[in-house]
Amino acid sequence: MYPAEFDLLEAGSLQEVVSMLQKYGEDVRILAGGQSLVPMMKLRLARPKYVIDLNRVPGLSYIEKKNGSVHFGPLTRHVEIEESATVQTNLLMMQEAASAIGDAQVRNRGTIGGAIVEADPAGDMGPAILALRARIKSVGPQGERELDSKDFFTFAYTTVLGADEVLSEISVPIPSADSSGVYLKLERLAGDFAIVSVAVQMDRDKDGVCREIGIGLGGANDRPVKAISVEEFLLGKMISPAIIESAAEMIREIASPIEDFRGSAEYKKDVLKVIFRRALEKVTRQRNFSR
Repeated sequence: MYPAEFDLLEAGSLQEVVSMLQKYGEDVRILAGGQSLVPMMKLRLARPKYVIDLNRVPGLSYIEKKNGSVHFGPLTRHVEIEESATVQTNLLMMQEAASAIGDAQVRNRGTIGGAIVEADPAGDMGPAILALRARIKSVGPQGERELDSKDFFTFAYTTVLGADEVLSEISVPIPSADSSGVYLKLERLAGDFAIVSVAVQMDRDKDGVCREIGIGLGGANDRPVKAISVEEFLLGKMISPAIIESAAEMIREIASPIEDFRGSAEYKKDVLKVIFRRALEKVTRQRNFSR
């Protein structure tokens, strides 16, 4: 099918994008990678009168290491994250998440900013940035603001961004040299959205005691979620098989997945427990995995 008629708008800066969002309101959508918006427009599930092509705005695609973090422009493609030496050296778990997204075509066009703003409960990038405690910058009529990733997702396909705001950067703190990370995903077939997914980044001392941990979950709720109560449970504990089992049961109990064609809510809770247990077991076997 073909999309309904629309006008393609070009902006030279993010401030111009904000002005266009204010001017056209509900009639406008932003095009980043287009891997979600374009199919919806073809099916006429989305019928915007105006589309702002973010790809015409200069300087929005980059991966830069500075001030103890890796910074990503909103138009950075998934394949660039997957192939980046900077990401591989400092944020290997994030590279794993990027490589699990769709197929080669999707990763070559899709962007980190588009994936995060899409806020798909079964997406791959949401759990990763939650586990890694990412910060998200946006630009709106009042200027720039910075958001904590744990506060960013509010519902399925919904974020805290206002209708006249645009995401401008994602920054991810570099884990310590003793930190290990893993991203695991259960899918019906390679490249599909997750039935459930788990991202874990953990720092342990020489005795195996958890000093710092981040946990992000996909398919566990109506949005990507950060498992704060389980993080608090594991913090300061030696990660033993018994502790792992207790944490996995906690993950199952806090999950409230959406029942859909990928599985019932109970099935998703059960497999989420299994995938989380595997992720935590794997991360405890590794040392310097993020380096």
